[in-house]
Amino acid sequence: MTRGVMHHGNQSDQRKVALQLEKEASWSYEQLDYFSNSYANKLKELGVEKGDRVGILLYNCLEYFGLYFAAAKLGAIAVRLNFRLSSDEFQYALNDSGVKVLCFHSGIASRLEGLRDEVAVQEYICLANTGQPSPDWALDFDVLNCSSAAELDTDSIKMDDPVMLMYTSGTTGRPKGAVWTHANTYWFSAIQVMKWNFTGQEIGMTAGPLYHVGAMEDIALPILLAGGTVIITKSKGFDINRVLTVMEDEKVSDCFLYPFMIYEMLNEAADSLELKNLKHIYTGGDSLMPWAVEKMYQRYPHIGISQVYGLTEGTPIAASLDPSDVVSKGHTVGKPLPLTDIKIVDETGNSLAVGEIGEIAIKGPVVSSEYWQKPEATAETFIDGWCYTGDLGNFDEDGYLTIAGRKKDMIRSGGENIYAAEIEDVLMRQEKIVDASIIGIPDAKYIEAVCAIIVKKEGVNLTESEVIDYCKERLASYKKPRKVVFVDELPRTPSGKVQKFLLRKTYGEKGGVGHEETTGRNMV
Repeated sequence: MTRGVMHHGNQSDQRKVALQLEKEASWSYEQLDYFSNSYANKLKELGVEKGDRVGILLYNCLEYFGLYFAAAKLGAIAVRLNFRLSSDEFQYALNDSGVKVLCFHSGIASRLEGLRDEVAVQEYICLANTGQPSPDWALDFDVLNCSSAAELDTDSIKMDDPVMLMYTSGTTGRPKGAVWTHANTYWFSAIQVMKWNFTGQEIGMTAGPLYHVGAMEDIALPILLAGGTVIITKSKGFDINRVLTVMEDEKVSDCFLYPFMIYEMLNEAADSLELKNLKHIYTGGDSLMPWAVEKMYQRYPHIGISQVYGLTEGTPIAASLDPSDVVSKGHTVGKPLPLTDIKIVDETGNSLAVGEIGEIAIKGPVVSSEYWQKPEATAETFIDGWCYTGDLGNFDEDGYLTIAGRKKDMIRSGGENIYAAEIEDVLMRQEKIVDASIIGIPDAKYIEAVCAIIVKKEGVNLTESEVIDYCKERLASYKKPRKVVFVDELPRTPSGKVQKFLLRKTYGEKGGVGHEETTGRNMV
């Protein structure tokens, strides 16, 4: 993968911009190759060998890609860490992965200071922010630029060797490290090039954090593989108008935006931004609400939207809905990508018929090999080459996949299966609601009841009975919320997924609905 990205085309191609940080710094393909070689040679001097883990704890920057490719060229494993984590969470991830060398931004130093005696990291390398010098216990990042930029001998690196370790976003609790091999990475890039016909003329933009597959493996690496240009956004202080202005000025053709970014785009974007060069938006991480699709095509009819479905360990884009199918199949996430198989299974692993809802299982060259040092979790998730996702869905008669929610999101109430995604879609169409999530809570009579956790628009008056009545008018009565909680915001992962395990812990485990509760009155 690394050599394919670095060594495409002729000499003039090597001088083409490969990476750019918004409107600021950029690296050509030649520079990307040079810096990744330089970093790799210095890491080798510091004792990094094949199979060792190199931690990357950086805000979005060009150096991020340099370090990632440096680790790949050494046969080391890049551990891409979420910079939003707490000290305790860093300690867990560093110990679980066994990081040998950790590269971090100086703005994160204070969260690392107190845990250095609790982890086995041998060397710290700090990339200093303006006004935030490197701590005295870390090497300055410049040491990586002061070494040989000679090509490395990669003959000992095999396609099945691990190249990256990424901790899952943790919507269900303690994260697990999904292992990606060189083959996983190469094939995922190649599959996207095939699917979207990337030619190398693309100017792609990724708006998420680079520790997430949605910002690197999705769209960015395949565009680099094809020889195009990738623009990355700065971390922290996300501003949709700033990001869209970069897209406009830099003539971005393809971008990956998470659903919440699209919602901001529709609600806050300046009317002057026409985005004439933008041809394709890819979105995933959570379902894009139908109202947003409708509004997008009204405002930007020239932009195609591909809704994608997948997960870090089981192929990040396993299925995609083509823009041409949005009108007729907008309630689905489309069909499997090339070389990717998807099936729907029951509790015993048997395949289900068309239309039946069951667990989604995925098979293909991008399915992870394992969870890092977690054999029980590996055996539970990866069975005979299939990744059992924990997501619920079904295929229609035309082969389009619909997501019904997480297995844990299915609410079993009074003998009926109730799917959270269906109710959430209805709630998000209510003009006074800006965000909503559905969970199941204990119910003395029905086993479980529907609980709606809602963020309402600022300054508006919205009552529990209004929410319940709104749902009753649009859904079968048994699907209506029996409890409504109003909050300032929903807990989300960086990719925009609602962390429902936190909502269940806060609202589900502290008491449910009594058997006399049939009118939807709030019992808390």
